[in-house]
Amino acid sequence: MYNTFLLSGTQLLQWQVVMKLGGSADGGFSAQLERKVRLVNDVLERILSQPGLIGRELEEPVRYALEGGGKRVRSAIALWCCELMAGEVNRNAEIAAAAVEMVHTYSLIHDDLPAMDDDDYRRGRLACHKKFDEATAILVGDALLTLAFEVLAKQVDKPETAVQLICELAEAAGPAGMVAGQTADWQATSPGAPGASEEALRYIHTNKTAKIFRCAAVMGGICGSTALTTGGGASQEKLLSLREYGLKIGLGFQIADDILDVCAGSEQLGKTSGKDARQGKMTYPAVVGLAESRRLAEKLAGEAVAALEPFGAKAEGLRWLATMLLNRTR
Repeated sequence: MYNTFLLSGTQLLQWQVVMKLGGSADGGFSAQLERKVRLVNDVLERILSQPGLIGRELEEPVRYALEGGGKRVRSAIALWCCELMAGEVNRNAEIAAAAVEMVHTYSLIHDDLPAMDDDDYRRGRLACHKKFDEATAILVGDALLTLAFEVLAKQVDKPETAVQLICELAEAAGPAGMVAGQTADWQATSPGAPGASEEALRYIHTNKTAKIFRCAAVMGGICGSTALTTGGGASQEKLLSLREYGLKIGLGFQIADDILDVCAGSEQLGKTSGKDARQGKMTYPAVVGLAESRRLAEKLAGEAVAALEPFGAKAEGLRWLATMLLNRTR
């Protein structure tokens, strides 16, 4: 079974450059990521504990969905990018990270429904519609999607910042973003659908997955730039760099996910493995093969690393993240 990616010669050279910028064995990456995951979980708990925010009928299933674990990678990226811009994580970035996680969790709940990808398990537990029922799962997804925008509108400290964050998240999750990608993914398995192509596959993955990663990076950058008191705020160049980083790492993440669906077991993944092939889904291994899929994932990781060049050594954690996602096993 192949579930570990190796850096190519080109990527190895790029990584040697990263290490010269001040890298260590893993740049303290594992500890940094663990702290950020804990912070995201703490922020989500504080939000869920606010009186009157969630009706009592939905409190249990909403908590079940949000507290089910998960890698919290998107949220961690938001925190990292704020830290990169401002030198520390601020309250706005915490709220932005929580909002991203709510939207991501909503997408997983709806994705697992019988009318969509039809999976009984998520994050190593029963999917929301199996733990409760389909109607409840739909409503929990609806609740999390709208709650994400409510907390941004009410809890970000400056109205202009809240508007920017809401616009970024709505664009990434909406009908020209994640919903468009999910629709194209579903239509690709319908009778009479056009034949699979790498162009169509890239469209699906860019919209369904990568735009949320890009959004998380930009939202974190916005939170960090508004916190700066000197230097006139973040430059447009740096925000564009974060946008490019997020898009590349998101595409690479999805390719890795496609490969894992082929190579890993259900217990390892926390969801049903091999389901993409059984459903005739358009995936990178199915369209270009495993070897080319691995090459593309490595290439995207290198491009993500390159996008962080304007930040120098300060971006070491994000560089490690781009590479470590190639080695994930779940």
